[in-house]
Amino acid sequence: MCPQAAAGGKRAASRAPGAHNVCRLLTRRAHGFYARDAGVAHRKNLGLLRKIICQESTKFKNVWTTHSLSPIAYERGRIYLDNYRCCISSIAQEPRILYQKPKCSKSEKIEDALLLECPLGEMLPSPSDYKSSLIVLTVQNWLLRLSADSGEILEKIYLAGSCCKFRYLSWDTPQEVMVVKSSQNKLPAAARQAGIQQSVLFYLAVFQVLPLSFIGMLEINKKIFGNSVTDVAVSNGILIVMYSMGLVRLYNFQAVSEQAKNGIQDMKCCSLEPDWIYFHPDMSGRIIHVGPNLIKVLKLKEVKNDTDQTEVAEDYTIVANREKCVNNAVTVTASGRVVKKRFNLLDDDPEQETFKIVDYEDELDLLSTVAVTQIGADGRAHLDFHCNEHGILLKTIPLLESWDVTYSHEVYFDKDLVLHIEQKPNRRFSCYVYQMVCDIAKDDECSSHEKPERVFCKKGGRIFEYI
Repeated sequence: MCPQAAAGGKRAASRAPGAHNVCRLLTRRAHGFYARDAGVAHRKNLGLLRKIICQESTKFKNVWTTHSLSPIAYERGRIYLDNYRCCISSIAQEPRILYQKPKCSKSEKIEDALLLECPLGEMLPSPSDYKSSLIVLTVQNWLLRLSADSGEILEKIYLAGSCCKFRYLSWDTPQEVMVVKSSQNKLPAAARQAGIQQSVLFYLAVFQVLPLSFIGMLEINKKIFGNSVTDVAVSNGILIVMYSMGLVRLYNFQAVSEQAKNGIQDMKCCSLEPDWIYFHPDMSGRIIHVGPNLIKVLKLKEVKNDTDQTEVAEDYTIVANREKCVNNAVTVTASGRVVKKRFNLLDDDPEQETFKIVDYEDELDLLSTVAVTQIGADGRAHLDFHCNEHGILLKTIPLLESWDVTYSHEVYFDKDLVLHIEQKPNRRFSCYVYQMVCDIAKDDECSSHEKPERVFCKKGGRIFEYI
């Protein structure tokens, strides 16, 4: 081979990787990826934050606490008190009041709320639509859209001619389609004594958001869905109907309801509280099935040797940390007396570690679980972070306050923030705010269950506790 040809061959070979990179760059641009756009920087920052959070030296410290005689709600860095009349920012090291509205009448009381954030890449009818807002449902069946920063009313819709009481808000398609659900219809006692039966259990009103516009109304009728219906939900265009015998049926989902393999899941457990099942919020199409000591993440896949049929298969499982014990029905005492147990230990017995909450942090792609163990009056809970893809345990955060399983609890994990909202007897509510700290010297302070010294401060007529 002549030297020129050889040199030309080398030059061609040296240009090949560059040509490959150009093609790759053009392909990425065609899919909306740019090296210097804000989205790339944001994704990198979230990736770094995830690594920092999962480090062993990173702790979460309880920075402040507040108490209330009315329910406390949380949405994306905002804590709502006094039936959404008081809005507090939870992002700062100490609470900052964003707005505080005057007292309202009982007819204006808010039943439920959803945070609405501006969709990307769409032209919206009003400049106010580009800012975060709160959609609320009032006692008198009013749908209101409020500014998340000021509480100002931006839109109003009255559910006129309603034959029921609407109480719950949820997303069908997040930030696009909203479902307004009624409370369960119940006949008056006189009607029940007369033998009249209630056939319609729930009503579902579906709305498009930005602007709020009515799509349609659906009634859940026993004559259609069966007499044992207990509850209903809508998610991603799928109607989920729950039954008293522990069954869950999915409608308008061809791969499951019509082509029906392992479509009915049975969590083999004996517990007072029912297991629950729902579609994974990461939009992967997977299903999360939660029992007292087991969390199953399920996926849909084609049946082997039959591409026309799909089945529900297990992706991974998260198991509660419990000591293995033999639950013998018959025991023999030291004196030789035979003792038979009258009952077996339930799977959700409070003295065993039991899953209470499962959630998903979409920006960090972490699956979070809350597990609780209660011995006597003292209950301890911890928040665990799992790899969303494989279920591997990455981080455990102990919650400092005692957890009583007889109370109602909510836990929110929002990037570098953890909130625990607790309802105690006599409608007493507490909100515990934890923030991420990376100071190794403070490890003992953050993880100890001993009660630290607290300082009380009054802001906007409300008392806060600082550590």
